[in-house]
Amino acid sequence: MLQFEETPLSGLYLIHPKRFSDDRGYFFESYNHISYQEICPQVSFVQDNISKSSKGTLRGLHFQHPPFQQGKLVTVLQGSVLDVAVDLRQGSKTYGQHFKCELSASNGMQLYIPEGFAHGFLSLEDNTIFAYKCTNKYMQAAENCLLWNDPTLAIDWGLSSAPLLSSKDAKGLAFNTFQSPFY
Repeated sequence: MLQFEETPLSGLYLIHPKRFSDDRGYFFESYNHISYQEICPQVSFVQDNISKSSKGTLRGLHFQHPPFQQGKLVTVLQGSVLDVAVDLRQGSKTYGQHFKCELSASNGMQLYIPEGFAHGFLSLEDNTIFAYKCTNKYMQAAENCLLWNDPTLAIDWGLSSAPLLSSKDAKGLAFNTFQSPFY
């Protein structure tokens, strides 16, 4: 059973799977097509990805341009992350605003990020394993990245030192020079 909680950003949902725990461990349903069709009837996942990150690794803020835009269902299988989604939909009342939350193997929460959002996360523990389902395939020619520490976005990552970044993420676009392709 999945419980959907709408966030202040329209279409962005925190998902609380029901966990069944005992002395052996736990079990939960991480995805149910019928449950998703009730909340987001247009959602259909086509690709699953998994990453492993060291503590202090920041990945993002990533998105793909149309027609290869991606919605994502993200969850942490091991460790914990600070997860961030930024609304890039020009016609949205929350354009340029972000939502952040801690996702962990312990709390079991998931986040559904619709198309038209940039997404990133900061690994809070070593050996964090992050899984995400995507609504469209990866297309290198369509990928892009916003600058993780852009002052216009003013995302508080809670960092006390510089994060570990890929060269691509270190060179993300400044939000005030970015022309969003999402409406």
